Amino acid sequence: MRAIAVAAAAATDKAIRLSGRRYSHSFSSIRGYSIMISTHLNNTTVTHSQSSTYSADRCSPSRQLLAFPWSVNQIRFAKARGSDVRPGNVIERKGKVYQIVKAQHSTQGRGGAIIQVELRDVDSGNKVNERFRTDETVEKIFVEAKSFTYLYTDEETDSIVLMEPKTFVQLDVPKHLFGDSLPYLKDDITVSVELFNDRPMSASVPKRVTCTVVEAQVPMKGMGATPHTKKVLLDNGLSVQVPPHVITGDKILVDTTDNSYISRA
Repeated sequence: MRAIAVAAAAATDKAIRLSGRRYSHSFSSIRGYSIMISTHLNNTTVTHSQSSTYSADRCSPSRQLLAFPWSVNQIRFAKARGSDVRPGNVIERKGKVYQIVKAQHSTQGRGGAIIQVELRDVDSGNKVNERFRTDETVEKIFVEAKSFTYLYTDEETDSIVLMEPKTFVQLDVPKHLFGDSLPYLKDDITVSVELFNDRPMSASVPKRVTCTVVEAQVPMKGMGATPHTKKVLLDNGLSVQVPPHVITGDKILVDTTDNSYISRA
């Protein structure tokens, strides 16, 4: 393993200093940004240190890190404190992988502060509630976000079929990963999927989506003051509140996080 590590580092065309059972590989970064990553391989400590300044067209920090497979594997998992978890984070707990849906800080008198979290099992979609101490260690998983194009919904497998636009490779994503955003899936919409080891962890639609009004309430005669909003039916089956001037056939922008009207498209 040590020989492979040395060979891989040498391929980056940088200087390698080898001393006993420890060697270091130095390379530059963009805008003086500095990162140091230590990885243990069979009792061998590999330290990568970025320093100085590099031009953007030569090599980005992400590409530099990807040149070292052991570094990539090392940074996919990280220890985090319970107080640091946020909605959207993916963690490993009790042998299962969960995505944090909600996280709320609360205090229990002398018991100290705790974090009440709602977790969604990535495999089953089931939700569970847990409590973390603020100083509790949590195994956080780093995921890769990629964009895909929606193709169709496979009802037999209960999955959403997506396509990577550059490679045309298709990806099946469990429907439950989209949660309440499923109605917004339509032909050619671009969605975001978070992957870990090429496995979908979460999926989301754009924050703003254009929808068409297919049915709008007509103001009733004899009504007094004009209401501030009215309900309309969208082409995806959802109903939203809109200003009175919106009529059937209008295209509107909708906030997919809360199904609220933004403006005319």
